[in-house]
Amino acid sequence: MTASPALDLTTARRTLADQPFSRLLGARLTAFGDGGATLEIDIREELRQQNGFLHGGVLSYAADNALTFAAGAVLGPHVLTGGFSLQYLRPATGRTLRARAEVVHAGRRQAVVRCDLLTLDEDGGGTLCAVAQGTVLPVQAP
Repeated sequence: MTASPALDLTTARRTLADQPFSRLLGARLTAFGDGGATLEIDIREELRQQNGFLHGGVLSYAADNALTFAAGAVLGPHVLTGGFSLQYLRPATGRTLRARAEVVHAGRRQAVVRCDLLTLDEDGGGTLCAVAQGTVLPVQAP
């Protein structure tokens, strides 16, 4: 799988920065291309739920965007999430959330993508806290 020439890491980062909600969360793309994407978010107090764990909505956001960006690396820049499922494995604690997505299969009408969500501690060690799988669809350019 190769990235569309119209979508590289710089363009993908610009696309992410154009999303107001992504800016609010402080999301950043740390890797993109060749059917994969990695999105990271620093875990801050205002992103936690009442028990001190990272809120599930933040995990869901990260999975959704990582899945879609990974598919965009294969299908091109105009894609939307068709749907995804998310399985929480353990409470998310740590310093940084990392959502690492990879295209499993891509055709003309959709891509199937999986995503591992890990939390990184101060030493950079990762703990798997959730997994997601979804479909992403190409759409007409606006």
